[in-house]
Amino acid sequence: MIYLDNSATTRPHPQVVEVVKRAMETYYGNPSSLHQKGLEAENILKQARAVAARFLGCKPSEIVFTSGGTESNNAAIKGVAMQYQSRGRHIITTSVEHPAVYDVCKQMEEFGFSVTYLPVDSAGRVLVEDLKRAIRPDTILVSVMHVNNELGTVQPIAEIGALLKQYPKILFHVDAVQSVGKLPIRLKEWGIDLLSVSAHKFYGPRGIGILYKREGLILQPLLMGGGQEGGFRSGTENLPAIAGMAKAIRLLEEMGPEEPARLASITQVLRQGLAEIPGCVVNTPSEGAAPHIVNVSFPGMKAEVLLHALEERGYLVSTKSACSSKANEPSRVLMAALQDRERALSAIRISVGRENTIDEARAFVAAAAECVASIRPHMKAKA
Repeated sequence: MIYLDNSATTRPHPQVVEVVKRAMETYYGNPSSLHQKGLEAENILKQARAVAARFLGCKPSEIVFTSGGTESNNAAIKGVAMQYQSRGRHIITTSVEHPAVYDVCKQMEEFGFSVTYLPVDSAGRVLVEDLKRAIRPDTILVSVMHVNNELGTVQPIAEIGALLKQYPKILFHVDAVQSVGKLPIRLKEWGIDLLSVSAHKFYGPRGIGILYKREGLILQPLLMGGGQEGGFRSGTENLPAIAGMAKAIRLLEEMGPEEPARLASITQVLRQGLAEIPGCVVNTPSEGAAPHIVNVSFPGMKAEVLLHALEERGYLVSTKSACSSKANEPSRVLMAALQDRERALSAIRISVGRENTIDEARAFVAAAAECVASIRPHMKAKA
């Protein structure tokens, strides 16, 4: 099987698996305990925090370990809302956010907050001018993802950050789950107050992530208890997963800037080859997109049928966000960007990773062409 669903999750690197195993076997003490085993565990925790801080360009004290992107997003949005509701109850986000942001904002509306969902252009990109117009005196938070998980569109985070520097009381949260290891992140330069990271998107373990929380920023904790993570995220730390994530970060650093360029060369082959298949429409923008995602549509064809036909030929892709792929409705994200139900219903996402090659991309294009040619006559017959 050729795995082309790396935006949903990645295969953990063998060295990461080994680190997790070793941590479970050796560093099983509670980091809060005062005995030798506890101190050993605490030392591993400190080392991992330092690795994450160096990678993101922040202080170790600004790293909060969470259970992943969903918790990080919830902790950021709800933490700001609860802490600063006396200042204002207005949140701004976009219509193309991951459910872990979009659905949280919907929940905040039930709690009496007002939320503005910014529209996007045909590329799935928000306009900074629209954001500026949406800002109100009671706005307390802007939450915009860095890379869209379905289209691969890169949002203008630097420009948004520059705008928000004129509004020092508005906090800026960025969901960077899809961008870590693919695009640079400049926390300080872009004026980011809160940033969400998930390890299983870059060959680390599942169930572990990071919330970068700017120094001095006070938020209401999502979880109360033993006061771990500087009092913001209670619960005994998941040390094996944290150690595994630190190893995954080190491996990203070792690969260097060449890997995103290599991924981009693979997706370019995919874009060009798939665009030549009759009836194919490439949805991912040609400029300002992440290097690892290509989203295409075959109007008139059901995405699920094509997905399973490709699987029979040994290729694994997805139809939309893995968190909502079983819902029999067109993608909210694609509808917001494309404004075309047929394109949204017939879209598949190909997302490449460190194990994929250009030869695999070429073979996939040939397989996709065969699948489309075999399926299309049956679709017409049904119509």
